[in-house]
Amino acid sequence: MKIVHLCLSCFYIDDYSYQENMLPKYHVKQGHDVTVVASLVSFDKEGKPCLLDEESVKVTKDGYKVIRVDYKKPLHKINSFIRRYKNLDKILQAEQPDLIFMHDFSFMDVTKVISYVKKHPNVRVYSDCHTDYINSAQSWVSKNVFHHFIWRHYGKVLSKYTEKFYGVTPLRCDFLRDAYKIDPSKIELLVMGVDDELLQDKNRKDIRLNYCQKLNIDPNDFIIVTGGKIDEKKNIHLVLEAVRNLNNKNIKLVVFGNIAPEMKKTMDKLLTSDNIIFVGWQNSGTILDYFLLADLIIFPGTHSVLWEQAVGVGTPAIFKYWEGMTHVDLGGNCEFLHLDTAKEIEEVINSIVTEENKYKHMKEIAMTKGLKEFSYSEIARKAITG
Repeated sequence: MKIVHLCLSCFYIDDYSYQENMLPKYHVKQGHDVTVVASLVSFDKEGKPCLLDEESVKVTKDGYKVIRVDYKKPLHKINSFIRRYKNLDKILQAEQPDLIFMHDFSFMDVTKVISYVKKHPNVRVYSDCHTDYINSAQSWVSKNVFHHFIWRHYGKVLSKYTEKFYGVTPLRCDFLRDAYKIDPSKIELLVMGVDDELLQDKNRKDIRLNYCQKLNIDPNDFIIVTGGKIDEKKNIHLVLEAVRNLNNKNIKLVVFGNIAPEMKKTMDKLLTSDNIIFVGWQNSGTILDYFLLADLIIFPGTHSVLWEQAVGVGTPAIFKYWEGMTHVDLGGNCEFLHLDTAKEIEEVINSIVTEENKYKHMKEIAMTKGLKEFSYSEIARKAITG
């Protein structure tokens, strides 16, 4: 089957482990001919957003084709904002997909997709949603003009031709229903996950020994890992405060990621502790290594795809509680934070470390259910079968 993934609502980053990379990878493994049509929005070598210089066509190491398309000219700047692209209709005609999977439909050229499927009624269409009222629709214009008017309109039109709209979290399923007024019978949860093929090539014990030697950590220490985009919303600084306050030489905290400018002064001060190790920005494969190294993973702020990856590797975790984001709880593998304070994080860590049976139970649930529930081989299969 010919599958075309459309990554035109946001970014696509080569060689990452985001859903936009993983679904095409596993669809190829499942025997399909796969093309990704993507914008020029990507990340640079330091993991920061950037715009690629030019259009391109290439085949990835995972066997699918990526077509990078620029915004339409003239009015390039305006078209980059509303997301209108050069020759999308011609690309669809050339690729002749049997199935189109849209990673969000919030791009103006969704009209080209609608036009194509009207002319080719046998084409199956799926769309997902990575948007909610936490990460988007913050301003009056964004919420009322774009999401509640423009994208709601196109969502209703698209719904006539779309088999399923997937929210990648329960909260985003709610967003499809409440913001876009999609028929609830067409909405399902399709979680993000972990690259199980990559994970199977890694040995947890070897990684523990190698990284402990590299980072000068005693393998018998209790190792906590946190990181990602280190800005105010992620609350990573609160974890550093909590670990410093615990003042336990047998607890080590490893922090990875990019520090936002507004957090640099605070982080520089907190990173002076002997039991806190900052390793900087890491690629997706190395992040999995750090998750496997960890006894406990903490994400005390807004959601990111790292949450699902943490669960998928089978390591106990602590997450910030958000209504509609509790899908990461598999029955005891994680704890939730409610107060946005270093004191609360300190107390939760202390209870996990000191109450032996509590951590043992968390680890057992994490190890037995994590990969089973959050493996991309299974997620990719579900994505195109409903």
